[in-house]
Amino acid sequence: MGLVRQLAALLFIVALPVALVTTNVRIIANEPRLYQYATDHYHTTETTGIPRSELLRASGELRSYFNNDADTIFVRVTNDQGEPESLFNSRETAHLRDVKTVFQGSFRVQEVAVVFVLAYVVAVFIWAREHSLQALAREVLIAAAVSAVAVGLLGAFALAGFDAAFERFHLLFFTNDLWQLDPATDHLIQMFPEDFWRDVTLWVGVGTLAELGLLAAAAGAYLGITRDSIDDSYVLPEGVQPAG
Repeated sequence: MGLVRQLAALLFIVALPVALVTTNVRIIANEPRLYQYATDHYHTTETTGIPRSELLRASGELRSYFNNDADTIFVRVTNDQGEPESLFNSRETAHLRDVKTVFQGSFRVQEVAVVFVLAYVVAVFIWAREHSLQALAREVLIAAAVSAVAVGLLGAFALAGFDAAFERFHLLFFTNDLWQLDPATDHLIQMFPEDFWRDVTLWVGVGTLAELGLLAAAAGAYLGITRDSIDDSYVLPEGVQPAG
């Protein structure tokens, strides 16, 4: 196996779980039912004093903002007293600008990772012989095994001490303290409390593990079916250990 093939295989092993995680993040960030869950499960109509229909409309504006080119967001709602008010104050609006930067950065990473994974798989199918398809299946197994361990460890660490993990995440991805909001007065954290983000982390982790499991099962089944024709000359990418 040439150096280019080795490097491409190693990049594929890294890109596959990155593509899955960032795709799950993108899906969940744009899923209306997630915002409905936050509103209903965490009783945000009571904490914010804003009707459910207004909160869901505002959530739709947030989803649009995360995907458009607008520099800032201004959401006006009618509270439960029938009076119009600005949903987010200046501090929350500034933080949402930072959140948008993080989300859009994740979206760009997702696009690059997905394109690379698809291009790699297509290249293997177009130019490969049978042993290269077996090599692809092995690489999927390696990516699934390594990623499952990493996601499992990170998930266990985050859920065991989510408060600390939540803080570290913000310190890593934000260069200011605008994320430190007051649950008594700030609507943004009332709408999306820390426990909500614990739920989201769990869903992304479980979803990614399930997807890795399906890919590993398909790769394992293919290797089982083609066992008699496996090319023993296949060499794993440098520095990568075989799965199992």
